[in-house]
Order: sequence, then structure tokens, then C-alpha cells
Amino acid sequence: MKAQAQICCRVIAVVVIALSSGVLTFAQDGKLTVHVTPKQAYIFVDDHPVIEGNKRHTLRLSAGDHKVELVNYGYTPSTQTVTITAGKTTNVDVTLTPVTGTVSGPFGAMTIEGASQAAILLNGKTPEFFVGHGDEFNHEWGWKQELVVPPGSYQVSALWGDKEVWGGSVDVAANQRVVIGVPKGVRKTVPWPRGEKLTSVPRFTAGEASATVAIAKPTAQLSTSTAQVNCGDSSQLNWSSADAPQVEITPVGPVASSGQQSVQPLQTTTYNLTAVGPGGTATSSTTVNVNNAIQSNLGLSSAEVHYKRIGDKVLVNDSTALNWTAENASTVSIDPLGTVNSSGSRSLQVVPKKTDFGQVDETVTYTLNASNGCGGTDTKTATLHIVGSIEQPEIKLTRSVYFPTDRPRSIKSDEALLPSEKETLKSVADAFREYLTYQPDARLVLSGHADKRGAQAYNKPLSERRAALAKKFLVDQGIPEANIETQAFGKEQNLTADQVKQRVEQDPSLSAEERQKTLQKMQTVVFAYNRRVDVAVKPIGQESDREYPFKSQDLAALMDRNGPAKTGGTVELAAEKEKMKSK
Repeated sequence: MKAQAQICCRVIAVVVIALSSGVLTFAQDGKLTVHVTPKQAYIFVDDHPVIEGNKRHTLRLSAGDHKVELVNYGYTPSTQTVTITAGKTTNVDVTLTPVTGTVSGPFGAMTIEGASQAAILLNGKTPEFFVGHGDEFNHEWGWKQELVVPPGSYQVSALWGDKEVWGGSVDVAANQRVVIGVPKGVRKTVPWPRGEKLTSVPRFTAGEASATVAIAKPTAQLSTSTAQVNCGDSSQLNWSSADAPQVEITPVGPVASSGQQSVQPLQTTTYNLTAVGPGGTATSSTTVNVNNAIQSNLGLSSAEVHYKRIGDKVLVNDSTALNWTAENASTVSIDPLGTVNSSGSRSLQVVPKKTDFGQVDETVTYTLNASNGCGGTDTKTATLHIVGSIEQPEIKLTRSVYFPTDRPRSIKSDEALLPSEKETLKSVADAFREYLTYQPDARLVLSGHADKRGAQAYNKPLSERRAALAKKFLVDQGIPEANIETQAFGKEQNLTADQVKQRVEQDPSLSAEERQKTLQKMQTVVFAYNRRVDVAVKPIGQESDREYPFKSQDLAALMDRNGPAKTGGTVELAAEKEKMKSK
């Protein structure tokens, strides 16, 4: 190629780069002077190829920052940002560092004609894919100017300024030379015997009228630190590549030429490393197998517990422990407990759903549901058996409490409560106090009665005093007043003579002779039976037995139909009071 034509092309390149940089008037421009070694290196400005650097070049650029790249295959490229000042000249002087080592065969070759000043790029259009300019590969005469490549398929681009003067796919076989004519394309493929003799070639060799650029085939290696992981665990990808400016791992994305990266796949994933360079494409792959299976267990330390409640008091309520594990799970819940950790233990003390009285025989089912972000699920169940009883509390009430005729006149004194009847009320207090521990809201109901003698207007207040006196005595024994109710009936609910007779005849405490004598004074006995306070328990409705205390030491005072009289401090029978109306 003649020197005059070369100078012309260079001027065109300067104009092209000036226009591509948006320069409208020279007054806004500055100058960039570039000198680079080796002289075959190519100058790129703002990613556009400008001209080969075979001498010091002065370029006119718009004021501001510009990206300047100096590249030559077989050398480490230089990239820098240069600030251009309007009306001033900025100098860049760079010596590129050669890449050591040679390139091994097999080889094929390309000859590129008709693009002497164009930048030649293989498999990409950025400076990283630059392999030389057309003048280095344009003949196969005595002085060799050849592009030596590994056998394969290439996407060749000839760029001049901001234009692609030719681009196309070229297949190169081993020991074959492909001749490309720009702009028409591949012109012919011919044998290349020299390729058979080449074993190892330097990446870049240039003489006065010769040049050999030997392109290295990229290498790629990808591995993983752990090939088998559980869901949620990480593995580390390790990779390296050479002679490949474009490196990508799918599905990760673009990466550096070598490095490490932690990955956390949710399913078995194959990672593919693709390294693309001027010399072709290299690939490597590795697989991380993800175990999404969940191993879970759910169990009870005791599958059966006992429960016993009397009234409101729980006497037995066994506990048990629910134990679980869920390996390889990220979310774990136990119904009905809710969300839990992947492993743990929970103490359980279960109350049966049954609330009424009777036998308890229930089951509670616990269900563990485990899952992870990788689609794994597992379910386990454990059943707890609850056995026992809910019982109504019992209270042992003795008999009703009986009073002498026309007593009490007042509740200020408990004299009307004879010793035997006080003992009866004490036994009621003891039994009810125990009962309250099971049934705190239970109540004693004291119902006062009077015999039929006298008017109701007198008898009802008399029966009220009897109930009130019994209540006062029970409160003194420690029974809460709030748990005692009183009511008075006077003579409205008297036992009849027949009812009393039946009770006497069935009283086991009386002998036949005693029973006969008692029945002979029936009217007096009927009166005595109706001078009483009955005791009942709410809410169960249990009542005291209307059994008369025939064996009591206080029998005479209780049976006296005329009422007691105090003489010398003793209670005596007073026949003269037989006519009293208040009974």
C-alpha cells in the first residue's frame, strides 16, 4: 500500500472521530497527541477505532473527557480517561506490556484484503476483541502478513471510524487459509501447508514488511465447592478463564475473568461458564444438586394423660411433652400451637373440651407442617389421649336442725340452739367448708319452719328467726355469709301426720317398743317434726334428712309442746303453758 494513500486514510479517520464526538466548530476543540509502542497498536477513542499508531498522531477532539484505548493483540491494553481542553494539546505516550507465552496449534489462517486501515475484530465489536488492522493480514507473499487462528467459526468485523465496512461469519479449518475480500466477503479457501509445521507461535510478531498475529483459543474452568446442598444452604462457584474478554455464567450473569461467588439455588441447577474471545468460545459447567426433602418427626413423651376434676377443682391434670424436628425446613408450624422453630419441645397440660359431669375420653391431634423455599413439604401427626372424669362434688349433710317450742324469741343469743343441734350445724359447716374447695360458688339454703299452732303472722317471723340463728351459727363456724341464703315458710309446708308416722315407722334408731310409745303421742311428735330448719345445697339441690333426733340428750326439751321455762337455771316442763298460742 502506498504511503500517500495511507496518509489520506488517516486524515479521513481524524475527521470521522471529530464528527462522532459531536464537534460543531473548531473553536470548541482541543488536540490529543498519541504516541504508542509498539507502533502497530491501534487507537480507539470513545470505543470507536481511529487509526493504527505507527507514528505520533495528533487528533482533534471536542473539549471534555474522552476514553482513550490503545490496543495491540499480544499486549496488555491501556485504557485511560483523557480531559481535552479547548485550544490546547494533551499528550499521551504509552508503551504497552507484552503478554508472555506462546500459542499452541492446531492452526488455520485468514488473509484479509481491501481493508488495510480498518480495525479487524473477531467475535466482538469492542476494543477487547481487536486482533490487528487490515494492513497486517493482507497478503501471503514472501513476507508473511497473516492472521493465525485456531480452527473454528468466527464473526469477523472490519471497522473504520463509526462504520463497519464489512462483517460476516468465517469458518476456518485446520491447515487451511481463508481469503476475505472487503467488502464482498469470503473469496476462497486454500490449503495452508505452513500450518502443519507450526506447533507453538508467539502471539505477536512484526517485521519491516511482515506480521504474524496468532490468536489464542480461550480457556474456561468452572467448579463448585459443594455439589450437594440442602435447601437454603450455599455453595461457592470457582472459575477461571484466559484469553476471553467476555465471560458469563448462566444463570448468574456477566462475571470477571476469574473469581468466586456464593450461590444459593432453590433447585438443582447447572451453571454454565461461557468465555468468548477473539480465538473463539470456551465453555465449562458444574451442577449444584439441591436436596429439598424434609425429614421431620413429631412425638409425645407420653401419649396418654389423666385428668380429674371435682366441681371446679382440678385434682389431676397430667402433663406431657411434644417433641419435634424438621431438618431442611425453613417454615414449621404445629396445629394448634402455631409457628415454631425447626426443632424444639413444648410442655403440654391439656384441658378436655368436655365440661359436664361424666367420664373423660378425648383425643387431641397435633399436626406438624414443614416446608422450604425449594418446594419440599412434609407432614407428621401425633395423637394425645386424655382419660379421666369430671365429677360433681358431694357433700354429706346430716339431718335437719330442730328447735324447742316458740324458740328463739331473738337471735341475739344462741340458747335456742340446743347442744345436739349445734353439733349438727358444726357437721354441716365442716362438710360445706370442704365442699367450697371444689365448688366456690355453692350456697347453703336454710329453710325455717314452725308447727301449725298459732297464726301465720306469728309463725313466719318465728321460722325466719330459726333460719337466721342457724345462719349466724354457721358464719361463726367460718362459712362465708355470702354463701348462705335463708328463707322462712312458717307453717305453710308442714309435714302431715301421715308423713311423720311413716318416718317414725322407718326410723332405724327406734326399737319396736320405743316406736310404739312414740306413735301414742303422735300429735306432739308432729309438732316437734315441724319446728325445724332444713338445710339444702345449691346448685346440686341436696337436702338434709328430716330425721328426728330421738336419741338426743335434748329430746325432752325438743319434744316439749308447751315450750321451756327457766327455773334455777334449768329447763323444765311447764304444763301451764300448754295454752300458749305461739307454737
